[in-house]
Amino acid sequence: MSGKVDEDLYVGVDVGSGSVRAALVDGRGRAIHTHTHTITIANPQQDYYEQDSEEIWQAVCVCVKAVTKEVEDKSKIRGIGFDATCSLVVVAPDFTPVSVSPSTGEDRFNIIMWMDHRASGEADFINSHPHKVLSFVGGKVSPEMQTPKLLWLKKHMTSTWVKAGHFFDLPDYLTFKATGSTSRSLCSLTCKWTYLSEQVGTGDESQSEGWDEEFFRLIGLEDLAEENWVRIGQEVRAPGERCGGLTHTAAHMMGLCTHTPVAASFIDAHAGCLALAAAGLTDGQVLTGRLGLICGTSTCHMALSPGPIEVPGVWGPYGGAVLPSTYLAEGGISASGALVDHIIRGHPCGGGGGGSDGNIYKRLEECLEEEARREKLSSPSLLTRHLHVYPDFHGNRSPLADSHMTGMVCGLNLDLSERSLALTYLATLQALAYGTRQIMAHMTRAGHALTSVLMCGGLCASDLYVQTHADALGMEVLTPQQQPSVLLGAAMLGAAASGRHASLEAAARAMGGPVRRWPPRPEVKAFHDKKYQVFLEMQQHQKRCREAMKAPLN
Repeated sequence: MSGKVDEDLYVGVDVGSGSVRAALVDGRGRAIHTHTHTITIANPQQDYYEQDSEEIWQAVCVCVKAVTKEVEDKSKIRGIGFDATCSLVVVAPDFTPVSVSPSTGEDRFNIIMWMDHRASGEADFINSHPHKVLSFVGGKVSPEMQTPKLLWLKKHMTSTWVKAGHFFDLPDYLTFKATGSTSRSLCSLTCKWTYLSEQVGTGDESQSEGWDEEFFRLIGLEDLAEENWVRIGQEVRAPGERCGGLTHTAAHMMGLCTHTPVAASFIDAHAGCLALAAAGLTDGQVLTGRLGLICGTSTCHMALSPGPIEVPGVWGPYGGAVLPSTYLAEGGISASGALVDHIIRGHPCGGGGGGSDGNIYKRLEECLEEEARREKLSSPSLLTRHLHVYPDFHGNRSPLADSHMTGMVCGLNLDLSERSLALTYLATLQALAYGTRQIMAHMTRAGHALTSVLMCGGLCASDLYVQTHADALGMEVLTPQQQPSVLLGAAMLGAAASGRHASLEAAARAMGGPVRRWPPRPEVKAFHDKKYQVFLEMQQHQKRCREAMKAPLN
């Protein structure tokens, strides 16, 4: 890249579950360079998922250096933004790692990942103690949030609890490593730590901003309050606000200029939410009412509203978590990409997931097309008439908020051919779409006016996946042409922190870009309506089965 480039440039960094990505983005939101680096996930036992914060930081620096190496004048890079999974990072007072792994005790594994469900019992305990704070997380905390994980550490790894000097959400840990600032983002604290923003509630339910000491005492985390919250955050900044500049060490590791502005961070899905909300906007169109689906290992369903709307089983309303003067509702499916991979890996024709040639998804979709032609069907969608999947293999995040729900398949036989895998793959994609349909129904009943659906993420590389959602929802779906959206959302943070835009919303509008449209196909509407009813019946049947087997068996 020539050093004569006049346009401002920004860096977005995204730390996902299995990889770190960075993008160099121009002022119109176009990704110039991207780079990906894989990171380790330790899974020492069922429901335990751990990572290494230092490995992640090293990968971040590698990726940033890779995407900016052709920029001769590094001063053209005006800002950097970070997003990451909402995983819990534990460090000592001197910021060295402290183990969260009871299996190995290795300090390098100092992150409890978002998808770790070891704290399900602690989540149940917290939810058994009704408190006004819970009304701002959909009525229940999830084991994927941080208060249950903190309580688990206090109860089960006392030495770690005592040694810990700081508990960070992973996005905030990254801004700390970049700037030396221990400030926290309002996004992380409000959405995953039960911090109350100044915008929460109305009338009798209105709450002042900050940590609720009564709640923390009630659930057994009173020591955090007695320490004046120093271990979980005393300084809070809005997403996109400048939280500092790159330290000399961080700048050297990334190959950037010292003091390059760094923005207060986003959770990864929330970065995608902003990019989706801004995609394809017409003049005068508002960002609220647009449902964004960020489809990765899990799927997050995110919508902004101008006022707070409580939806049972849907997290929020979170005031200011994405943009000031808006409220975020966040539904989700705990395993989507992870479920698709699981279905493929578990089949003899799955090749261990991804296939030896890396094109198993393409092969399966070609198999479906061929089978539909052979059966003279108008659409491959109709092939799963008697095969139904219920997708809660890792619990139900929304709208049931029940981490004990499990997956189901109805219609299995002894066929182990690639055709059988293709059909199960299709039924799984359909089941994920029906999960989205149920979440949307709950949000609409609660008062959300959802005007459009936008999708991004790795799963959206499949046209079949996106079209299945349009058909199952009976609603046009939009996908951004400026991918990857999550990285773009992180770069928007950097643009806001640079001071080149009046606000984060102004930066997002300038960088949102065009969309592709996916209209629903009317010829498969009746089919999906019937299958959706089967989906709901399977859900209720599982709940009845669980209830029937609750009684002691001896």
